[in-house]
Parts: sequence; structure tokens; C-alpha cells
Amino acid sequence: MAHLRSRRRLALAVPVVLSLTASLGFLPAAASAAPVTASAEQATDAPVLAYVVNTRADHRTIASVKRAIAAADGEVVVAYEKIGVIVVRSASADFAKTLRAVPGVQSAGATRTAPLAPAGTTDAGSAEYLTAADAAKLRAASAKTPGSEPLEADQWDLRAIGADQAAKINPGSRKVTVAVIDTGVDDTHPDIAPNFSASQSANCFGGAPDTAPGAWRPYTADDYHGTHVAGEIAAARNGIGVAGVAPGVKVSAINVTDPANGLFYAEAVVCAFVFAADHGVEITNNSYYVDPWMYNCMDDPDQRAIVDAVNRAQLYAQRKGTLHFASAGNSNHDLASDAIDDASSPNDTTPVPRTIDPGECFDVPTQLPGVVTVSATGSKNLKSYYSSYGKGVVDVAAPGGDSRYQLPDTPSKNGRILSTMPNGEYAWLQGTSMASPHAAGVAALLKSEHPWLPPAALQALLTAQADNPGCPASYDQDGDGTQDATCEGGRLVNGFYGRGIVDALRAVK
Repeated sequence: MAHLRSRRRLALAVPVVLSLTASLGFLPAAASAAPVTASAEQATDAPVLAYVVNTRADHRTIASVKRAIAAADGEVVVAYEKIGVIVVRSASADFAKTLRAVPGVQSAGATRTAPLAPAGTTDAGSAEYLTAADAAKLRAASAKTPGSEPLEADQWDLRAIGADQAAKINPGSRKVTVAVIDTGVDDTHPDIAPNFSASQSANCFGGAPDTAPGAWRPYTADDYHGTHVAGEIAAARNGIGVAGVAPGVKVSAINVTDPANGLFYAEAVVCAFVFAADHGVEITNNSYYVDPWMYNCMDDPDQRAIVDAVNRAQLYAQRKGTLHFASAGNSNHDLASDAIDDASSPNDTTPVPRTIDPGECFDVPTQLPGVVTVSATGSKNLKSYYSSYGKGVVDVAAPGGDSRYQLPDTPSKNGRILSTMPNGEYAWLQGTSMASPHAAGVAALLKSEHPWLPPAALQALLTAQADNPGCPASYDQDGDGTQDATCEGGRLVNGFYGRGIVDALRAVK
């Protein structure tokens, strides 16, 4: 799979934030960003590269820019006029350079470095599927606890944040929806089907939403990431398999992956944020980074355009009441450091190793303003060995699993997270990909209790209720005498846990 989740937050770079948000300040809270789309035939005959063109968001400017796009041998795929983002395809090598000189265009760039195919995520390691023998052992152990789901004995992650007890008080409201922006969700899974919202689901590949029945599902069983995430958030307590953190809320799917290579391109993510906002989604989970750049540097015009476009879309969603969660990454990087080595970008052609300044080059959407960044913990409430971190970057922490150094006292002794998989199966995965949905699930419980809270207030309440263990005295996980990561800060806020580990029980009390 791509990078289903690996970053300093954009909000730290005040001039950049101001330049990006200035063009968004006009957005009315109730405005619709419904797209004007090209025909299916036009989309099928798309040229070689995809672009985002970001403009002033008034009808006259957009009309003028559309004429310039046509004159530059470009084809509009979709125009999100309320946020001034136009998705274009063109075979012209000079297309972006030409459009940057057009009056009213604020940024423009290619969203990929490879030609469009004919037609990553942040989990650490491959999935370990639940066997029949495993399942029998878990059912026997779970039966000893009245009211448990059949496989819940292995869900140490629920107990770590009090989600098992919280469900007895308030499992969450069906008026709250968490959208899983990911590889698609198998809504036929028996643990997901009871809480699935088809009316708030779509496939955004290419930049325009496809709401045909089933379009939101994973392309293959190997595209399991989104289904696993969805189960962590809202698997129903229905006596079948596992339970989610918020088993009473709804979950929807917005598939943003390219079916040819599984990558997450900017135009699809823009579509997802706008679609979620315009369909009443309260919370989104984002366990990925926007391809092909792990970090988007503002001195590169193409990468700057990606940051601009996605930021406009996610801020639009925030203005309409949607709170976003994103994973911190699995590189064990200090995202508040002065320099980070990036050897994986661009990941759709040939990577070129580079050293980036995380204060100028941003993980998208993780480091965008207002997005809740989540680090991962294991069963001992320590930062997971792989989890990236950084004081002032990480907002909260949540269970993501640690199969190396933090093994739980469960029937399987598996330190990873057990959740749903396509075709009715279950498997263990670990990563900050798994931490982010746990935090999103707790936020869904809070939103259920306090439905009037806007995104910023919801985030503030989430962080206020988090439990911060403080920096550990030592973080020499492998015992070689060298610290494997350095935690900066105190009990109030620090680089490993932000404001602390989320707490589901406090959320419902």
C-alpha cells in the first residue's frame, strides 16, 4: 500500500498560514462548494498530468481562468468554485507555468510526477489475519466478561482509553458521522453495516465525487486499510466480532485512492473534504499523507499549489463544522526538529533524497491549521517505537499498537490493534493510522454529548480531558544504552503525547 500513514505544523509558519487563509476568509459558513464537473466521457479521455489551479473565489475570476485553462490546452475536470480550486488535466509541459501568470490565479501546480494511469497510508507492517483457532480462543476469553463482544478480549486498546466502560454509559449518537477518508470501506462487513451511512459516502478518485452505490468500497481485498480504520471507530456492539470506540455513531467512506497505484492525490483529497462538509459530516479521519510528496515544500510551485488546494478544502470543511484528525507518521521523526531526511519523495516516480526543514515543508493534511495530529501509543501507554512525535506538533496520543516492546496481557499477546477487514474478516494492524481513528472515535463521543460544539471547541475539550503521562525518564526501548527518541516538555504538554492520551470514559461522563 501507499503510505497509509508519515511531520512541524503549518500553523507555526504564520506568514504561510495567513497567505493561505486570506483567500478563504470570505467563505460563508452555509456556503455550498458543490462542484461543477466535466462529463464522464471527458474524464475518461483525460490528458497526461493532473493539476490544481487555485484562484480568487469569485465567479468572474473563475470564468476568466477557465478560458485561460482552455487556451493553455487544459481540460477542467471539476471546479470547486466556493473555495477557488479547479482540478485540471493537461498534456502541456508548460501548463502550470502558463497558468501562474494568469490574473486571478494564486497558485497552480501538478499533483503528481507520473503520467495519469489508464484507468500511501500509515500502518506499520503487514496485516496479521485472525485465524479460526485465534477466534475460538478469543470467544472463550471474552465470554468471561458479560456484555463483551466475541473478540473483545483482545481489544486492549479499548480498555486503555476506557472505551469499554464508556459504551455502557453512552455509545455515541447516530446524529454524529465520522467520515473515513481512505482506501474505501467494506460496508457489507457485519460489524460495520449497522452503522454505515451510504448517503455520506463517495469515491473521489479524479477529483469529482462518485456516489453510485458501492463506489466507496475498496477496489480489492488488499485495500483493507479504510475498513480496518472504520471498525476501530464505529464497529457495532452487536454480538458478532469487535467493538469500536464509538459503537453508536455512524461511519461513512470517502475513497480517495488511485485504483492503478493506491496513491492519495491532492485532487481526490480536496474532493473528500468538500464532500464531507457539504454532506453534514462532523468528523473526518485521515490516516495518510497526500502523494507524491511526504513533505510539500513551499519554495516549490507544484508542492505549494498542493498545500494551498488541500488547505482551502479542509478549512472550508472546518467552517461548516467538521473537525479533522490525522496521523503523525511512522518514521520516529521529531517533527519539531530543524531538519528531516526524506528519501521517499516523489513516490510515484523515482524518489530523490533530500533534507527538508519541517518548518517550511509540510505533511499534508497532518500539519494544516486546525487538523488534530495524533501520535501512537502501545499497551503500556508509552509512545510506540515507530511513532513520529514533536512538541508543538502532536496534539494528542491514542492507541496505535506496538508489537515490539509493549505486549499486552491478552489471549493473543498481540500488541497491535484488532479490527475489521474486507469480506467479513478481522486482522491486527499497528501504526499511527490506527491511533488517529481512536482519537476520532473519542471526539465522536464528545460530539454526541455536546452536539453544539464547533470544531475548535471540540478539539479543546478533547485535549482538556486527555491524560498526559509526561515524558518518560528513559526511552531506550531496545536497551542498547542509547535513547531511541527524545521527549521534550512536561506533564501539561510534550512531544510524545501532545496534551495527552485521549480518554473515552471522561468524554461520556
